[in-house]
Amino acid sequence: MEQALAECVGLLGAVTERDWEGVRAGRLEWDCRETAVHIAEDLIAYAGQLAGREQDGYSPFELSMEEDTGNADVLRVIGTTGALLAAAIRTAPRHVRAFHPYPFRSANREGFAAMGVAEVLLHSHDIAEGLGMPYEPAPGLCDFVLTRIFPHVQPGPSPWPTLLWATGRGELAGRAPVTQWRWNNNLVIGTERLTLEGVTPAAAADLSTIGDGGFEWIEGGPMEGTRVGSGLVYKQYEDGVHRPEWGTYALVRREDGRAIGAMGFHGVPDGAGRVEVGYDLVEGARGHGYATEALRALSAWALERDEVRTVVANVERGNLPSQNVLARAGFTQVAEDPEHLAYELREPGEG
Repeated sequence: MEQALAECVGLLGAVTERDWEGVRAGRLEWDCRETAVHIAEDLIAYAGQLAGREQDGYSPFELSMEEDTGNADVLRVIGTTGALLAAAIRTAPRHVRAFHPYPFRSANREGFAAMGVAEVLLHSHDIAEGLGMPYEPAPGLCDFVLTRIFPHVQPGPSPWPTLLWATGRGELAGRAPVTQWRWNNNLVIGTERLTLEGVTPAAAADLSTIGDGGFEWIEGGPMEGTRVGSGLVYKQYEDGVHRPEWGTYALVRREDGRAIGAMGFHGVPDGAGRVEVGYDLVEGARGHGYATEALRALSAWALERDEVRTVVANVERGNLPSQNVLARAGFTQVAEDPEHLAYELREPGEG
């Protein structure tokens, strides 16, 4: 956040004497002055949401500039509101989420950071384009945004052109122009004792190697199955076929905020409405009903989707604990082979 602000203020600080009100900002309907004010408005709004832990809507306040505020003063306000957002991000606990409408009505501190950085980068570009100035932010900033709130966008040759294309501001070879877009904060699903947190491509990349994905794990975690599953999620992201809600979820225990395992889908539902689920629990968390609780919640969420009629699970024949989890979650064994047993859970009314 602070790096993006520094780049923005440094870029636009050199042209504060120019007319911002009479120049359209890139492809926007706003002029450059309106766009600069909009940056500040969004930054303070995000800071208010996160710091106030708003849950049901936007905090009801607005930002207004004093009369005769010059362009340099608007930049000062951008710096101030950005600093407030950075402070809110830095001090918010990892588990805190606050209201944002797209697409699942909440975002965590990382999501608000990515949204704030996106506002600064994209609207700095709009203003720079309107004023005829070159601008290209640091690739790491663009990658930060893409891997947190654009999980549905296949990476391109380089992050900045990809972000511009994904937000309808540029072209990318081999891809159709984008005319409508929204970013995508991760989905969370709550149970009595757990929070199932959607794993972003950034977290998946970290988990697939030796990292913790930004989660605090109980001793022994993450397990190898979680690392393998996260690697598959990141591969889907690289291939442009990742659909975030049909990916992997970290199972976070509410009582202490620690991750105890992962559960997720092997891909999107097929044409027959079938989607396969898998899970992996750290050994120290087994025997407490966590897997059953999470599986019930995730399966119920899936079966509420119009495109799903059946949730499928395949388990090794010798894995009795996992078979018991499936049975307790309401799954029925439907097939077997020498090595695996197949289980299904159907939507109500399906035979």
